Amino acid sequence: MKLKRFISFPILSLFLLLGFVYYVTVFIFIEDWLGLQSSTGSLNALILSLLVSLCVFSLMVCVLSDPGRVPPGYVPDVEENQGPDQEIKKSGTLQRRCDKCSVYKPPRTHHCRVCKRCILRMDHHCIWINNCVGHRNYKAFLLLVFYACVASTYSAIIITSCTFLKEWDSVSSHSLKSFYISCGFMSVFLSLILGTLLLWHIYLTTHNMTTIEYHDAKRAAWLAKKSGLSYHHPYDVGVYKNITLVLGPNMLKWMCPTAVSHVKDGLGFPTIRDNS
Repeated sequence: MKLKRFISFPILSLFLLLGFVYYVTVFIFIEDWLGLQSSTGSLNALILSLLVSLCVFSLMVCVLSDPGRVPPGYVPDVEENQGPDQEIKKSGTLQRRCDKCSVYKPPRTHHCRVCKRCILRMDHHCIWINNCVGHRNYKAFLLLVFYACVASTYSAIIITSCTFLKEWDSVSSHSLKSFYISCGFMSVFLSLILGTLLLWHIYLTTHNMTTIEYHDAKRAAWLAKKSGLSYHHPYDVGVYKNITLVLGPNMLKWMCPTAVSHVKDGLGFPTIRDNS
């Protein structure tokens, strides 16, 4: 059952961290700074609750969604699917066969040693969702990172503001001050980590790349430069088109992790050749 994926130490740790940040921010810092009974305090608690709820929902979608598997009996049509040059083997064919799965691999497909199968448009295997990030759940993963980053940043602002604006007196215990300062540093550090991860995946999305393809592209660019040529990622079809391929054509559904009706079968992708 897919629910068994939640029985994982990283996922349980993630839920504990999320619960700790939420509880501390709402019931300690907002209560101490603004008071939960005040309209301002209630509003801040409501906003953070919404962000955390969206974060949890995106996490569940990531964990439960199949990242994309190769259909049984799939055989590529070489004549109809002339893919990028770097995917053509020395034999001149695109019929890449996985040595472990014994199946043909569509373009951008890679074998995951953890999941023990080939994943369509594989980005990476993420221990925090106990699942691969691939063609069918990449949008949910991107939104998970986005909501987690916004929630942690919002929490960090509240915690640091409360810590700096609190009127400390000589009666205040040293341990209480240490707790406030520690929470402030932790929230800021968490926001920086998530912010860096979000910027990384925004870069990948706007260039229509996966993490695996980024590293492959670096080597391809180096080889091209060595030969006096230039390299362009074959699936980079323009920033806006790249974004819509992940989030969908309807901007009203961009922030919903389950709005994936635009996701195709993952056996073929538009390339710069299609636009030329």
